Amino acid sequence: MSESLPTAKNTRARTPRAFRRVAVTALAAALLAGAAAPALATADGKATPKAAAGQDRPELQKAIQAIADAGFLGVQARVNDERGEWVGSAGQRKLGANAKPPANGRFRIGSSTKPFVATLVLQLVADGKIGLDAPVADYLPAFKLDRRINVRMLLQHTSGLYAYTGEFRPDGSVEPGIPAGGKEWADARFKTYQPEELVRFGLSRPARFEPGTSWSYSNTNYTLAQLLIEKVTGHSIAEEMKRRILGPLKLRGTVLPGASPELPQPHPHGYFRYQDAAGQWKVIDVTRQNPSMTAAAGDMISTTKDLQTFFSALNGGKLVPANLLAEMRKPHPKSATPFGNYGLGIYVQDMGPNCGTVLHHSGATAGGYVSVLYGTPDGKKTLTASITFGDAAPDLDQAFPEARDNLLKQVFCDGQAGSANEAKPAQ
Repeated sequence: MSESLPTAKNTRARTPRAFRRVAVTALAAALLAGAAAPALATADGKATPKAAAGQDRPELQKAIQAIADAGFLGVQARVNDERGEWVGSAGQRKLGANAKPPANGRFRIGSSTKPFVATLVLQLVADGKIGLDAPVADYLPAFKLDRRINVRMLLQHTSGLYAYTGEFRPDGSVEPGIPAGGKEWADARFKTYQPEELVRFGLSRPARFEPGTSWSYSNTNYTLAQLLIEKVTGHSIAEEMKRRILGPLKLRGTVLPGASPELPQPHPHGYFRYQDAAGQWKVIDVTRQNPSMTAAAGDMISTTKDLQTFFSALNGGKLVPANLLAEMRKPHPKSATPFGNYGLGIYVQDMGPNCGTVLHHSGATAGGYVSVLYGTPDGKKTLTASITFGDAAPDLDQAFPEARDNLLKQVFCDGQAGSANEAKPAQ
Protein backbone atom coordinates (compact mmCIF):
# COMPACT_ATOMS: atom_id res chain seq x y z
CA MET A 1 0.00 0.00 0.00
CA SER A 2 1.13 3.50 -0.51
CA GLU A 3 1.73 5.96 2.20
CA SER A 4 -1.37 6.83 4.25
CA LEU A 5 -0.61 9.20 7.04
CA PRO A 6 -2.17 10.31 10.32
CA THR A 7 -3.68 13.75 10.26
CA ALA A 8 -4.34 16.51 12.73
CA LYS A 9 -7.66 16.81 14.58
CA ASN A 10 -9.15 19.16 12.03
CA THR A 11 -9.31 16.43 9.39
CA ARG A 12 -11.20 13.17 9.13
CA ALA A 13 -8.51 11.19 7.32
CA ARG A 14 -7.46 8.05 9.11
CA THR A 15 -5.88 4.71 8.29
CA PRO A 16 -7.65 1.39 8.97
CA ARG A 17 -6.12 -0.72 11.71
CA ALA A 18 -5.15 -3.40 9.21
CA PHE A 19 -2.94 -0.81 7.55
CA ARG A 20 -1.51 0.93 10.63
CA ARG A 21 1.74 -1.02 10.74
CA VAL A 22 2.53 -0.03 7.17
CA ALA A 23 1.28 3.53 7.57
CA VAL A 24 3.22 4.22 10.75
CA THR A 25 6.27 2.67 9.15
CA ALA A 26 5.92 5.04 6.22
CA LEU A 27 5.82 7.97 8.61
CA ALA A 28 8.77 6.73 10.60
CA ALA A 29 10.79 6.05 7.49
CA ALA A 30 9.89 9.42 6.02
CA LEU A 31 11.49 11.08 9.01
CA LEU A 32 14.12 8.46 9.67
CA ALA A 33 15.79 7.44 6.47
CA GLY A 34 17.95 9.52 4.21
CA ALA A 35 21.33 8.99 5.77
CA ALA A 36 23.99 6.62 4.64
CA ALA A 37 25.38 3.47 6.12
CA PRO A 38 28.30 1.83 7.92
CA ALA A 39 29.82 0.58 4.68
CA LEU A 40 29.09 1.12 1.05
CA ALA A 41 28.08 -1.86 -0.98
CA THR A 42 28.02 -2.60 -4.68
CA ALA A 43 25.23 -4.48 -6.41
CA ASP A 44 26.70 -7.77 -5.24
CA GLY A 45 26.80 -6.56 -1.64
CA LYS A 46 30.59 -6.28 -1.39
CA ALA A 47 32.18 -3.33 0.35
CA THR A 48 33.59 -0.58 -1.84
CA PRO A 49 36.52 1.71 -1.10
CA LYS A 50 35.73 4.58 1.28
CA ALA A 51 36.58 7.11 -1.41
CA ALA A 52 33.52 6.02 -3.36
CA ALA A 53 31.35 7.79 -0.81
CA GLY A 54 32.86 11.17 -1.61
CA GLN A 55 33.51 11.91 2.05
CA ASP A 56 33.56 10.26 5.44
CA ARG A 57 30.34 11.10 7.32
CA PRO A 58 30.30 9.00 10.48
CA GLU A 59 27.24 10.81 11.83
CA LEU A 60 25.22 9.54 8.88
CA GLN A 61 26.67 6.07 9.16
CA LYS A 62 25.57 5.91 12.78
CA ALA A 63 22.09 7.21 11.96
CA ILE A 64 21.38 4.68 9.28
CA GLN A 65 22.81 1.81 11.32
CA ALA A 66 20.31 2.72 14.03
CA ILE A 67 17.50 1.97 11.58
CA ALA A 68 18.80 -1.52 10.90
CA ASP A 69 19.44 -2.05 14.62
CA ALA A 70 15.82 -1.10 15.34
CA GLY A 71 14.67 -4.29 13.61
CA PHE A 72 14.50 -3.52 9.91
CA LEU A 73 16.17 -5.90 7.50
CA GLY A 74 18.12 -3.39 5.44
CA VAL A 75 18.60 0.21 4.38
CA GLN A 76 20.09 1.85 1.32
CA ALA A 77 20.35 5.62 1.36
CA ARG A 78 21.74 8.70 -0.37
CA VAL A 79 22.42 12.24 0.84
CA ASN A 80 23.24 15.10 -1.55
CA ASP A 81 24.15 18.47 -0.09
CA GLU A 82 26.82 21.18 -0.11
CA ARG A 83 29.41 18.60 0.96
CA GLY A 84 28.75 16.40 -2.05
CA GLU A 85 27.15 12.97 -2.23
CA TRP A 86 27.10 10.24 0.40
CA VAL A 87 25.61 6.84 -0.40
CA GLY A 88 25.57 3.58 1.46
CA SER A 89 23.72 0.65 2.93
CA ALA A 90 23.29 -1.20 6.21
CA GLY A 91 21.75 -4.46 7.34
CA GLN A 92 21.05 -7.40 5.04
CA ARG A 93 20.07 -7.72 1.41
CA LYS A 94 17.93 -10.78 2.22
CA LEU A 95 17.22 -13.05 5.14
CA GLY A 96 19.87 -15.68 5.71
CA ALA A 97 22.56 -13.78 3.81
CA ASN A 98 25.36 -11.54 5.08
CA ALA A 99 25.53 -9.24 2.05
CA LYS A 100 24.33 -5.69 2.55
CA PRO A 101 21.63 -4.19 0.33
CA PRO A 102 22.96 -2.85 -2.99
CA ALA A 103 23.92 0.80 -2.64
CA ASN A 104 21.77 1.78 -5.63
CA GLY A 105 19.40 -1.16 -5.90
CA ARG A 106 15.86 -0.96 -7.20
CA PHE A 107 12.94 -0.95 -4.79
CA ARG A 108 9.20 -0.36 -4.69
CA ILE A 109 8.63 3.30 -3.84
CA GLY A 110 4.98 3.26 -2.69
CA SER A 111 3.49 6.74 -2.47
CA SER A 112 6.70 8.39 -3.59
CA THR A 113 4.96 7.67 -6.92
CA LYS A 114 2.56 10.56 -6.27
CA PRO A 115 5.02 13.44 -6.87
CA PHE A 116 5.87 11.88 -10.25
CA VAL A 117 2.19 11.67 -11.22
CA ALA A 118 1.41 15.17 -9.93
CA THR A 119 4.34 16.54 -11.94
CA LEU A 120 3.09 14.82 -15.09
CA VAL A 121 -0.41 16.25 -14.62
CA LEU A 122 1.03 19.75 -14.09
CA GLN A 123 3.08 19.43 -17.27
CA LEU A 124 -0.17 18.70 -19.12
CA VAL A 125 -1.71 21.74 -17.42
CA ALA A 126 1.23 23.83 -18.67
CA ASP A 127 0.64 22.48 -22.18
CA GLY A 128 -3.02 23.48 -22.05
CA LYS A 129 -4.28 19.90 -22.27
CA ILE A 130 -5.77 19.93 -18.74
CA GLY A 131 -7.29 22.72 -16.66
CA LEU A 132 -6.10 22.60 -13.07
CA ASP A 133 -9.45 23.85 -11.80
CA ALA A 134 -11.57 22.15 -14.48
CA PRO A 135 -14.11 19.48 -13.47
CA VAL A 136 -12.65 15.99 -13.77
CA ALA A 137 -16.05 14.91 -15.13
CA ASP A 138 -15.36 16.91 -18.29
CA TYR A 139 -12.48 14.55 -19.10
CA LEU A 140 -13.83 11.30 -17.64
CA PRO A 141 -17.61 11.46 -18.10
CA ALA A 142 -18.11 7.70 -17.77
CA PHE A 143 -17.60 7.84 -14.00
CA LYS A 144 -20.36 10.43 -13.45
CA LEU A 145 -18.24 12.28 -10.90
CA ASP A 146 -19.55 15.18 -8.86
CA ARG A 147 -18.83 18.18 -11.09
CA ARG A 148 -17.47 20.10 -8.12
CA ILE A 149 -14.44 17.76 -8.09
CA ASN A 150 -11.68 19.40 -10.10
CA VAL A 151 -8.20 18.26 -11.11
CA ARG A 152 -6.54 20.20 -8.30
CA MET A 153 -8.62 18.27 -5.74
CA LEU A 154 -7.32 14.94 -7.04
CA LEU A 155 -3.71 15.98 -6.60
CA GLN A 156 -4.44 17.63 -3.24
CA HIS A 157 -6.66 14.89 -1.70
CA THR A 158 -9.54 17.31 -1.19
CA SER A 159 -12.06 15.56 -3.47
CA GLY A 160 -13.68 13.65 -0.59
CA LEU A 161 -13.54 10.41 -2.58
CA TYR A 162 -13.44 7.21 -0.55
CA ALA A 163 -10.05 5.46 -0.47
CA TYR A 164 -10.44 2.10 -2.16
CA THR A 165 -7.92 0.57 0.27
CA GLY A 166 -10.37 1.20 3.15
CA GLU A 167 -11.53 3.83 5.62
CA PHE A 168 -12.61 4.30 9.21
CA ARG A 169 -16.32 4.55 9.94
CA PRO A 170 -17.50 7.46 12.12
CA ASP A 171 -17.65 5.13 15.15
CA GLY A 172 -13.98 4.20 14.71
CA SER A 173 -14.59 0.71 13.31
CA VAL A 174 -12.92 -0.32 10.06
CA GLU A 175 -14.68 -0.49 6.74
CA PRO A 176 -12.37 -2.73 4.67
CA GLY A 177 -11.56 -1.86 1.12
CA ILE A 178 -9.61 -3.87 -1.43
CA PRO A 179 -7.34 -6.21 0.61
CA ALA A 180 -4.25 -4.23 1.62
CA GLY A 181 -3.00 -6.01 4.71
CA GLY A 182 -2.80 -9.26 6.64
CA LYS A 183 -3.40 -12.73 5.23
CA GLU A 184 -5.93 -11.36 2.74
CA TRP A 185 -3.30 -9.28 1.00
CA ALA A 186 -0.69 -12.06 1.21
CA ASP A 187 -3.05 -14.49 -0.52
CA ALA A 188 -4.00 -11.95 -3.21
CA ARG A 189 -0.61 -10.33 -3.78
CA PHE A 190 -0.41 -11.53 -7.41
CA LYS A 191 -3.95 -10.45 -8.32
CA THR A 192 -4.28 -7.95 -11.17
CA TYR A 193 -6.56 -4.95 -10.71
CA GLN A 194 -7.63 -2.62 -13.48
CA PRO A 195 -7.51 1.13 -12.69
CA GLU A 196 -11.19 1.49 -13.64
CA GLU A 197 -12.04 -1.31 -11.19
CA LEU A 198 -10.24 0.46 -8.35
CA VAL A 199 -11.94 3.78 -9.08
CA ARG A 200 -15.40 2.25 -9.31
CA PHE A 201 -14.85 0.51 -5.99
CA GLY A 202 -14.03 3.86 -4.41
CA LEU A 203 -17.00 5.54 -6.06
CA SER A 204 -19.33 2.78 -4.83
CA ARG A 205 -18.84 4.03 -1.24
CA PRO A 206 -20.17 7.31 0.19
CA ALA A 207 -17.92 10.35 -0.15
CA ARG A 208 -16.02 11.41 2.98
CA PHE A 209 -17.07 15.07 2.66
CA GLU A 210 -18.26 17.69 0.19
CA PRO A 211 -15.61 18.36 -2.50
CA GLY A 212 -13.05 20.96 -1.44
CA THR A 213 -14.29 21.31 2.15
CA SER A 214 -11.74 19.12 3.92
CA TRP A 215 -8.74 16.84 3.35
CA SER A 216 -8.42 13.05 3.38
CA TYR A 217 -5.60 10.98 1.88
CA SER A 218 -7.10 8.70 -0.76
CA ASN A 219 -5.38 6.59 -3.41
CA THR A 220 -8.58 6.82 -5.47
CA ASN A 221 -7.56 10.37 -6.39
CA TYR A 222 -4.29 9.33 -8.02
CA THR A 223 -5.69 6.34 -9.85
CA LEU A 224 -8.22 8.76 -11.34
CA ALA A 225 -5.27 11.00 -12.24
CA GLN A 226 -3.78 8.11 -14.21
CA LEU A 227 -7.01 7.68 -16.18
CA LEU A 228 -7.10 11.44 -16.76
CA ILE A 229 -3.55 11.43 -18.15
CA GLU A 230 -4.32 8.52 -20.44
CA LYS A 231 -7.56 10.06 -21.68
CA VAL A 232 -6.14 13.45 -22.64
CA THR A 233 -2.90 12.12 -24.17
CA GLY A 234 -4.14 8.93 -25.81
CA HIS A 235 -1.10 7.13 -24.37
CA SER A 236 -0.49 4.92 -21.36
CA ILE A 237 0.81 6.64 -18.25
CA ALA A 238 4.02 4.59 -18.62
CA GLU A 239 4.59 6.02 -22.11
CA GLU A 240 3.88 9.60 -21.02
CA MET A 241 6.06 9.28 -17.92
CA LYS A 242 8.94 7.97 -19.99
CA ARG A 243 8.55 10.68 -22.66
CA ARG A 244 8.17 13.63 -20.31
CA ILE A 245 10.15 12.77 -17.15
CA LEU A 246 12.08 9.49 -17.10
CA GLY A 247 13.64 9.92 -20.55
CA PRO A 248 14.73 13.57 -20.27
CA LEU A 249 16.20 13.00 -16.79
CA LYS A 250 17.79 9.67 -17.84
CA LEU A 251 16.11 7.80 -14.97
CA ARG A 252 17.03 4.36 -16.25
CA GLY A 253 16.32 2.62 -12.96
CA THR A 254 12.72 3.84 -12.73
CA VAL A 255 9.72 2.04 -14.21
CA LEU A 256 5.96 1.86 -13.98
CA PRO A 257 5.58 -1.93 -13.84
CA GLY A 258 1.85 -2.18 -14.53
CA ALA A 259 0.80 -5.66 -13.37
CA SER A 260 4.26 -7.23 -13.59
CA PRO A 261 5.36 -8.74 -10.25
CA GLU A 262 9.05 -8.59 -11.14
CA LEU A 263 11.56 -6.31 -9.41
CA PRO A 264 14.59 -5.78 -11.69
CA GLN A 265 18.05 -6.60 -10.37
CA PRO A 266 19.89 -5.55 -8.37
CA HIS A 267 17.47 -5.23 -5.45
CA PRO A 268 17.06 -5.91 -1.75
CA HIS A 269 14.43 -8.43 -0.70
CA GLY A 270 11.32 -7.39 1.21
CA TYR A 271 9.30 -9.57 3.57
CA PHE A 272 5.79 -9.57 4.99
CA ARG A 273 4.78 -10.75 8.45
CA TYR A 274 1.17 -11.77 9.15
CA GLN A 275 -0.97 -14.11 11.23
CA ASP A 276 -2.53 -17.11 9.53
CA ALA A 277 -5.99 -18.52 10.25
CA ALA A 278 -4.62 -20.43 13.25
CA GLY A 279 -3.09 -17.29 14.74
CA GLN A 280 0.47 -18.32 13.90
CA TRP A 281 2.89 -15.69 12.63
CA LYS A 282 4.17 -16.27 9.11
CA VAL A 283 6.93 -14.49 7.20
CA ILE A 284 6.99 -14.60 3.39
CA ASP A 285 9.24 -13.06 0.77
CA VAL A 286 7.16 -10.45 -1.09
CA THR A 287 9.88 -9.08 -3.35
CA ARG A 288 7.68 -10.31 -6.19
CA GLN A 289 4.19 -8.80 -5.91
CA ASN A 290 1.65 -7.39 -8.35
CA PRO A 291 1.60 -3.60 -7.75
CA SER A 292 -1.57 -2.92 -9.78
CA MET A 293 -3.56 -2.49 -6.53
CA THR A 294 -2.21 1.04 -6.26
CA ALA A 295 -2.16 2.17 -9.88
CA ALA A 296 -0.43 5.60 -10.10
CA ALA A 297 -0.85 5.94 -6.32
CA GLY A 298 2.04 3.71 -5.26
CA ASP A 299 3.16 1.31 -7.96
CA MET A 300 6.48 2.66 -9.25
CA ILE A 301 9.96 1.13 -8.92
CA SER A 302 13.06 3.32 -8.63
CA THR A 303 16.50 3.78 -7.06
CA THR A 304 17.89 6.27 -4.54
CA LYS A 305 19.87 7.93 -7.34
CA ASP A 306 16.87 8.31 -9.64
CA LEU A 307 14.72 9.68 -6.82
CA GLN A 308 17.44 12.18 -5.99
CA THR A 309 17.75 13.28 -9.62
CA PHE A 310 13.98 13.64 -10.00
CA PHE A 311 13.37 15.58 -6.78
CA SER A 312 16.33 17.87 -7.32
CA ALA A 313 15.12 18.65 -10.85
CA LEU A 314 11.54 19.22 -9.70
CA ASN A 315 12.46 21.54 -6.85
CA GLY A 316 15.07 23.25 -8.99
CA GLY A 317 12.37 24.34 -11.43
CA LYS A 318 13.38 22.09 -14.32
CA LEU A 319 10.14 20.09 -14.73
CA VAL A 320 7.21 22.48 -14.33
CA PRO A 321 6.88 26.26 -14.79
CA ALA A 322 7.45 28.45 -11.74
CA ASN A 323 3.78 29.35 -11.33
CA LEU A 324 2.75 25.68 -11.23
CA LEU A 325 5.61 24.75 -8.92
CA ALA A 326 4.26 27.42 -6.58
CA GLU A 327 0.81 25.81 -6.78
CA MET A 328 2.37 22.45 -5.99
CA ARG A 329 3.88 23.90 -2.81
CA LYS A 330 0.71 25.67 -1.68
CA PRO A 331 -0.61 23.48 1.14
CA HIS A 332 -4.30 23.09 1.85
CA PRO A 333 -5.15 24.66 5.24
CA LYS A 334 -7.03 21.55 6.42
CA SER A 335 -4.27 19.11 5.52
CA ALA A 336 -2.20 19.55 8.69
CA THR A 337 -0.32 16.42 9.77
CA PRO A 338 2.45 15.96 12.34
CA PHE A 339 5.00 16.38 9.55
CA GLY A 340 3.62 19.08 7.32
CA ASN A 341 0.71 20.14 5.16
CA TYR A 342 -0.18 18.72 1.75
CA GLY A 343 0.12 20.60 -1.51
CA LEU A 344 -0.19 18.98 -4.94
CA GLY A 345 1.57 15.64 -4.55
CA ILE A 346 4.03 16.78 -1.86
CA TYR A 347 4.15 17.64 1.82
CA VAL A 348 5.49 21.02 2.92
CA GLN A 349 7.08 21.04 6.38
CA ASP A 350 8.62 23.81 8.46
CA MET A 351 11.20 22.03 10.61
CA GLY A 352 12.16 24.90 12.87
CA PRO A 353 14.55 27.88 12.97
CA ASN A 354 17.80 25.96 12.45
CA CYS A 355 16.40 23.71 9.73
CA GLY A 356 14.01 25.61 7.48
CA THR A 357 11.43 24.16 5.10
CA VAL A 358 11.59 20.72 3.52
CA LEU A 359 9.43 19.13 0.84
CA HIS A 360 8.78 15.40 0.93
CA HIS A 361 6.61 12.43 0.06
CA SER A 362 7.65 9.02 1.29
CA GLY A 363 5.68 5.81 1.02
CA ALA A 364 5.25 2.14 1.76
CA THR A 365 3.96 -0.88 -0.10
CA ALA A 366 1.50 -3.31 1.47
CA GLY A 367 4.44 -5.59 2.10
CA GLY A 368 8.20 -5.37 2.23
CA TYR A 369 9.28 -1.84 1.26
CA VAL A 370 9.37 1.72 2.56
CA SER A 371 10.69 4.62 0.48
CA VAL A 372 11.99 8.04 1.52
CA LEU A 373 11.99 11.22 -0.60
CA TYR A 374 13.04 14.53 0.98
CA GLY A 375 14.48 17.78 -0.35
CA THR A 376 14.91 21.49 0.16
CA PRO A 377 12.92 23.99 -1.94
CA ASP A 378 15.96 24.98 -4.00
CA GLY A 379 16.64 21.34 -4.94
CA LYS A 380 20.22 21.51 -3.65
CA LYS A 381 19.82 19.17 -0.68
CA THR A 382 18.09 15.80 -0.88
CA LEU A 383 17.89 12.57 1.00
CA THR A 384 16.46 9.42 -0.51
CA ALA A 385 16.33 5.92 0.88
CA SER A 386 14.78 2.48 0.87
CA ILE A 387 14.04 0.49 4.01
CA THR A 388 13.02 -3.15 3.90
CA PHE A 389 11.14 -5.33 6.36
CA GLY A 390 12.51 -8.69 7.44
CA ASP A 391 11.18 -11.20 9.98
CA ALA A 392 11.08 -8.79 12.93
CA ALA A 393 8.37 -6.38 14.04
CA PRO A 394 10.18 -3.12 14.96
CA ASP A 395 8.83 -1.21 17.93
CA LEU A 396 8.26 2.10 16.20
CA ASP A 397 7.08 4.01 19.26
CA GLN A 398 10.18 3.20 21.27
CA ALA A 399 12.96 2.71 18.75
CA PHE A 400 12.37 5.40 16.15
CA PRO A 401 11.93 8.87 17.67
CA GLU A 402 15.54 9.28 18.77
CA ALA A 403 16.93 7.97 15.50
CA ARG A 404 14.49 10.13 13.53
CA ASP A 405 15.38 13.33 15.36
CA ASN A 406 19.09 12.68 15.08
CA LEU A 407 18.87 12.02 11.37
CA LEU A 408 16.85 15.15 10.65
CA LYS A 409 19.30 17.15 12.73
CA GLN A 410 22.29 15.81 10.80
CA VAL A 411 20.85 16.21 7.31
CA PHE A 412 18.70 19.34 7.48
CA CYS A 413 19.75 21.19 10.64
CA ASP A 414 23.54 21.30 10.20
CA GLY A 415 23.93 18.96 13.15
CA GLN A 416 22.55 21.49 15.63
CA ALA A 417 20.93 19.82 18.62
CA GLY A 418 17.27 20.39 19.26
CA SER A 419 16.17 21.54 15.82
CA ALA A 420 14.59 18.27 14.73
CA ASN A 421 12.52 18.10 17.89
CA GLU A 422 10.98 21.43 17.01
CA ALA A 423 9.58 20.15 13.71
CA LYS A 424 6.02 21.36 13.21
CA PRO A 425 3.38 21.40 10.49
CA ALA A 426 3.69 24.21 7.98
CA GLN A 427 1.11 26.96 8.41
